[in-house]
Amino acid sequence: MSLRINHNTSALNSHRNLAANQLRLGKTLEKLSSGLSINRASEGPAQLVISEQMRAQIAGMKQAIDNSETAVSLIQTTEANMSEINNLLVGIRQLAIHAANEGVNDEVMLEADQREIENAIETINRIARQAQFGNKRLLDGSNGASGTTTGDDLEFVGASLETGDSREHGFDVKVTQIASKANVIGSTGLTQELVNGGETLTVIENGKMASYKSNSDDTAETTVQNLRSEIERKGLNVDILLNEGGMIEVYHREYGSEGDFQVSSSTAGVLSENAGEIMMSNQGQDIKGTINGESAIGRGQILTGVEGAACVDGLSVRYYGEGKGVLVPPDCEVADIEVEGDEGVVEERPEIPSDGISVGRVFVAQNAMKFQVGANQNQTVGVSVKSADAESLAKGIATQSGFKSLADIDVRTFQGAQDTLKLVDAAIDQMTSDRGELGAFQKNTLEANLSNLRIANENLISAESIIRDVDMAKQMAEFTKNQIMTQSATAMLAQSNQMPTNVLQLLG
Repeated sequence: MSLRINHNTSALNSHRNLAANQLRLGKTLEKLSSGLSINRASEGPAQLVISEQMRAQIAGMKQAIDNSETAVSLIQTTEANMSEINNLLVGIRQLAIHAANEGVNDEVMLEADQREIENAIETINRIARQAQFGNKRLLDGSNGASGTTTGDDLEFVGASLETGDSREHGFDVKVTQIASKANVIGSTGLTQELVNGGETLTVIENGKMASYKSNSDDTAETTVQNLRSEIERKGLNVDILLNEGGMIEVYHREYGSEGDFQVSSSTAGVLSENAGEIMMSNQGQDIKGTINGESAIGRGQILTGVEGAACVDGLSVRYYGEGKGVLVPPDCEVADIEVEGDEGVVEERPEIPSDGISVGRVFVAQNAMKFQVGANQNQTVGVSVKSADAESLAKGIATQSGFKSLADIDVRTFQGAQDTLKLVDAAIDQMTSDRGELGAFQKNTLEANLSNLRIANENLISAESIIRDVDMAKQMAEFTKNQIMTQSATAMLAQSNQMPTNVLQLLG
């Protein structure tokens, strides 16, 4: 056995093992005290990267959950205000029905009904102006798509969340076909001889029938008037008149291809082509055209951008081309087609070029509410809340009284009361539809997303815990092992330091 005193290799080896054991013990203590298996990048670079990305996702999800909960509160607040407007509209409808009871009401009663309606409309406008969530206005139109138009007889009706912002240039509206009403124009005049002979005239519309048989006391004018009264009594949605040539004309009150009716007369040509047979009306035409050069669907007088259009998806405008003056394009010949004018007079309709006529521009400002409901970029949803004031409700509804919106209603005449009912029903439909859209957005978008976020957040936290959190039982066993190894290495270091003392025995 050789003995050396300059280098104690055994002591160096014991010290190295002791240092390694102390390092492992220190790391185990760090993991046990922090609860994390990875405290620095050197302990697992790949796991650290994944873990930190997950932590960012978890933090984003927690905020997205808070965002969604706040958005639900905002939608509920909006819908509560709309519910109150709905109640006021129901009250207005009840007053309109009372005012339409012409046989009982006098001027004082009608004036009282009108004043109450005006008060209700003021309340609707006040709710629309003042409804807010914090400092954010809800029903004044600032959270939806608003629009204006230029051009005669062109009106902005509405826009969807997908409608683009037109900026200052606006979208050009071109019309290739003007809307018209379903009609029947007699080819044989209603003469006094036919009236005296007991001419029977019948009009059928939407399952309702109005019929009148003339007698010797009638004239052509009174015959048509009596049939008109019967039409009003039965609730048919048609107008009837006697033109200057003595022919009867019947028009559906709604524009477009969806409105139709049937007629019959006991004399061929007065209404129906064949005596005693029921004849269908000439079909009305829907408006046709484009908005900003993109395809649009016509329904009656309303032109709506098709789904998926780049800029005008859901954008609706109404063009009153017929009934408010003749549309004559520059350098355009007038065709021999007759249509009904404002006062029942026959006017000539112009022939429109195949590429259409520009009737004006519509300017759209898109201010729909956007909600960040995800943990990543562009994970957003949006909803458009329209203005709920009286001028925005029941727009674009044709009435004989000329009411343009709910703000114009007047029940002091019988026709005014009837038209008020029509507008209020449209306003109720509009309001309930908007409420339904908000309810669907809350239920199917926000609340469903909220539930999904909570589940995803739970699963992501679990996944991050598996990567980052320490297994306490395993680390305690490791700690005990490292502690014993450290104590053992310390004892062996002491023993190895005693070995060079054997040299003294040789020296003695």
